[in-house]
Amino acid sequence: MRSKLFVVFSVVIIASMALTACQLGAPAAPGAGKVLRMSFGAGDVPTIDPALTTDTSSVQIVEEAFVGLSRANEETSLSEPGLADSWDVADNADGTETITFHLRNDVPWVRYNPDSGKVEKVQDCSGKDRMVTANDFAYGILRTLDPATASNYAYVLAFAIVGAGDYNGGNADASAVGVKVVDDQTLDIVFNQPATYNINIAGMWVARAQPKWIIEGDDCTTAAGDKWTEPGNFESYGPYTLKEWVHDSTITITANPYWPGTASVPVPKIGEVTWSMLDEAPAFAEYEAGNLDVAGVPLADIDRVKTDPVLSKELKIAPDMCTYYYGFNTKAPVVDDQRVRLALSEAVDRQSLVDNVTKGGQEPAHWFSRPGLAGAPTMADHPDLGVFYNPDDAKAQLQSYLDEKGLTAADLDLTLMFNTSSGHQKIAEAIQQMWKDNLGVDVKLVNQEWKVYLETIRDPVATPQIFRLGWCMDYPDANNFLKEDAGFGGSANPAEGGGFNWKNDKFESLLTQAAKETDPATRVDLYAQAEEILVKTDAAMIPIYWYTRVSTTKPYVTRTFSVAPGQEHIEKWDITK
Repeated sequence: MRSKLFVVFSVVIIASMALTACQLGAPAAPGAGKVLRMSFGAGDVPTIDPALTTDTSSVQIVEEAFVGLSRANEETSLSEPGLADSWDVADNADGTETITFHLRNDVPWVRYNPDSGKVEKVQDCSGKDRMVTANDFAYGILRTLDPATASNYAYVLAFAIVGAGDYNGGNADASAVGVKVVDDQTLDIVFNQPATYNINIAGMWVARAQPKWIIEGDDCTTAAGDKWTEPGNFESYGPYTLKEWVHDSTITITANPYWPGTASVPVPKIGEVTWSMLDEAPAFAEYEAGNLDVAGVPLADIDRVKTDPVLSKELKIAPDMCTYYYGFNTKAPVVDDQRVRLALSEAVDRQSLVDNVTKGGQEPAHWFSRPGLAGAPTMADHPDLGVFYNPDDAKAQLQSYLDEKGLTAADLDLTLMFNTSSGHQKIAEAIQQMWKDNLGVDVKLVNQEWKVYLETIRDPVATPQIFRLGWCMDYPDANNFLKEDAGFGGSANPAEGGGFNWKNDKFESLLTQAAKETDPATRVDLYAQAEEILVKTDAAMIPIYWYTRVSTTKPYVTRTFSVAPGQEHIEKWDITK
């Protein structure tokens, strides 16, 4: 999942949409009077449509509004029941795997009615409550895969589910997809091969139930189309639903009084959650002023916070299952040569960066998939794997290229693009100086607002030579990093061009072998070989550091800390003041 570590939202009420009738005898709203205040960061959230979501800020809203068939525990990453109480796994004679999900029957669709100021149940054309069924999940999966939806995350399902790749690629119709509704509470999904992470993929936001009637319309509901995610139209079923979205300013979710509560997804204790859209520095100023309850710590303030007698007690530094990296458009001028890419990577002093710039206990990254993921190498078992700070070899690599081309370092025209953020700016400036000091190369820095930036780095024509991204765990397996972000057709390497613009057949073969491998040690070795190709042999990316969470929380907030940004389970939090 692309990491943003900040987001936002807006209010547009379309009165022409069918409104749900007022509910008589509605239960009291959970957490009444308790409001949690946070910040997503500068720039509007791209979307809260499960089919179109790709970044951590979008995922965070979807995570609270829609619950998957399964759900990963935010602190342990272990799979837990979601809308499915249980599931059965069967290996098929043709090498595929079928998972049969058994769904709850007591979860209604809801919407926030701005006229009544209440969350209300959604009713069908006969006046009955619309309950979440297997049909809604099947529709959600097929809508995500439909080429007309143009989902940038559909590839996850296309990689995993039988027939999904052909349908998503326009080479088959929906009937080819291995998704079958057995009855209202039973859904079969057939996966291409057995894998421990299939359960996790089935629980991802792109595979969640979606409300067909409000998106496409039916006999009693006017189709909202692309506007279905706006307040007044938005329908969901999770512990929270959307209340207000003031684009580029704030977004608010409100507790769903009809969420029944489960052992893994309890009834919310906090009534409303509001995110402001502020960069790190102004957000932290608001936190210190008492206007936010949770905030990340800007790079410039980390030393002060660590020594402050009050703030230091509110500070939390913990591992995050994310990797911060720079990607190369391997077809772009200058960086279309592996020697240049490797030189730029070896010229980055990662230890100096985390010691002197980020200062949050981050670990220098020598490959992509973060240690701690299933299948991922560790420094203990692969101490020499990947790419390291090596200015002498970096100079030699670049000089070889320059001599061949008859150029000097001063002749090189290079640009690094990153999404607008004071933190990303400081990191980019530090690395820019390293490239100047170690290689004599002047690299220009350009930034764009998050939503625009995501479009730019996927554009086959506009993708810059070097671009910043972070990848955060969708599920706890190296496959999620190497296959689903860096692999051909992955998030940062779309098959149609843009991103890395890169394909290595040996790399792809190793990923296929690793996904099928059942011996853990052999599997790690296969992924290690793939990492070496990605970050050194082909040097398609510069792994920079493995994240930590660096945040502050007011003492009256009791909470959990997710190991994956964008997947906080706020229904478990409370405010005790």
